[in-house]
Amino acid sequence: MTWAHPIRSLGYYLLFGKGAAGGQRVRVYSIPMRTRFRGVTRREGVLFRGPAGWGEFSPFAEYGPAECARWLAAAREAAVEGFPAPVRDRVPVNATIPAVGPETAFEMAKVSGCGTAKVKVAERGQDDADDMARVEAVRDALGPDGLIRVDANGGWDVEHAARMIRSLDRWGLEYAEQPCATLEDLALVRRRVDVPIAADESIRRAEDPLRVRAAGAADVAVLKAQPLGGVRAALRVAEACGLPVVVSSAVETSVGLAAGVALAAALPDLRYACGLATLSLLEGDVVHDPLRPVAGEIAVRRPVVDEEALRRFEVRDAGPWRRRALAAQAHMDGPPVIGEAR
Repeated sequence: MTWAHPIRSLGYYLLFGKGAAGGQRVRVYSIPMRTRFRGVTRREGVLFRGPAGWGEFSPFAEYGPAECARWLAAAREAAVEGFPAPVRDRVPVNATIPAVGPETAFEMAKVSGCGTAKVKVAERGQDDADDMARVEAVRDALGPDGLIRVDANGGWDVEHAARMIRSLDRWGLEYAEQPCATLEDLALVRRRVDVPIAADESIRRAEDPLRVRAAGAADVAVLKAQPLGGVRAALRVAEACGLPVVVSSAVETSVGLAAGVALAAALPDLRYACGLATLSLLEGDVVHDPLRPVAGEIAVRRPVVDEEALRRFEVRDAGPWRRRALAAQAHMDGPPVIGEAR
């Protein structure tokens, strides 16, 4: 990709300083989670503005600098380049059910307005009976025509995964997402169960996201815009891997979610509901008109940060996030987006 000199100049000052981005400083947010999710109780990240709009950089704590470089590239795309043209104006979405008790799971699925639900399983500190009660409650909430998918985040070994997928399939599973951590184990499970297998971490945390198909490890590819380096990068992965795609969020604010919505809107084929209705997991948002679903769909649009909304959750000390982004930038191709503070 060729970058014009003005964009290089803009990029140098875009984060953590003043300059061509209208004097925009880094904006660090910290929003409480309604329910503990993947071990996280607060969602944190960086927001910044460029000529194309707002971008978000919000890698989880376990991501190192090399992995974070993709997240920073996605933020640069959103702020500097913008998103590719959509081919649809609405995106179907699933409800996301954390590792909560069955009563709460039932209520979350019931009020979501979605016909599909993704249920978290294999939570540390819980057992198989907890997972089964949760999935059964969601089936009761959705009724016989609803679709249920489960997500283990790589928490099972092969034997446990095969046994639990068969047991949970009594309530009808659309697919099981990332039941094991490695591609090799996913492939083994896939050969032992009738339920389709979806790969998430095996794509977004892999040095080569395309290995999943060659390994025969999955029937479905779960793609997330930030971890893959942005909308255009994710579209290239979708085309190259040749698997049906589910677009999912990384539990971002509406700024980050807009990239996921743009990805889902630009895919030539979208067979599955997307995991983009995750704002229900947060206590608030940084925009006035959040990207929430209506009747199981999210309209394709791009909200703008609202200053009053952001002030509720803004963190004044940007130092730790600045250092993290600088470390990520050292692994990025293309022009820098982070300059020295002035």
